[in-house]
Amino acid sequence: MGWLTHRLASEADLPALRALMARAIEELQRGFLSPEQIAASHQIMGLDTQLVKDGTYFVIERDGELAGCGGWSWRATLFGGDDSIVAREPLPLDPKTDAAKIRAMYVDPAQARRGIGKLIMQLCEDAARAAGFARVELMATLAGLPLYKACGFGEIEAVEATSREGVAVPIIRMGKAL
Repeated sequence: MGWLTHRLASEADLPALRALMARAIEELQRGFLSPEQIAASHQIMGLDTQLVKDGTYFVIERDGELAGCGGWSWRATLFGGDDSIVAREPLPLDPKTDAAKIRAMYVDPAQARRGIGKLIMQLCEDAARAAGFARVELMATLAGLPLYKACGFGEIEAVEATSREGVAVPIIRMGKAL
């Protein structure tokens, strides 16, 4: 199975991260979303390079190979990537009153259900706690919902993100006290 290691993502990782995210959206959403919703998900999800620039985005490797990625943010944006249709808000959050955001979690489909998602969650929660946050929030896909529930997140609200073509993708806002 090999050892898992982690590090902060760098600009050099961006092409590999984007490829991993595309594979994860295509493969891990099957059984939860229709083919049209999976296609629409590429407009809603993706890499937010602000997380890499902020030094809050982790790369997980198994034996030196990219296995997963994910991060957290002290900014107001809850979800959406550089190329997504989701409006992003880069304003800083107040750790005393706001929840840090867990963002852009993806696992290579060949590495799914091997502890990578839980490791990313632990890294993000620890970093957010160290930055003074008492709560975290995230926007879950239906495929990610079991992981987030297992990590202690509770549902706040179910919403839909809509693609340019009008395809609605169900997502769930979730939160957790640290």
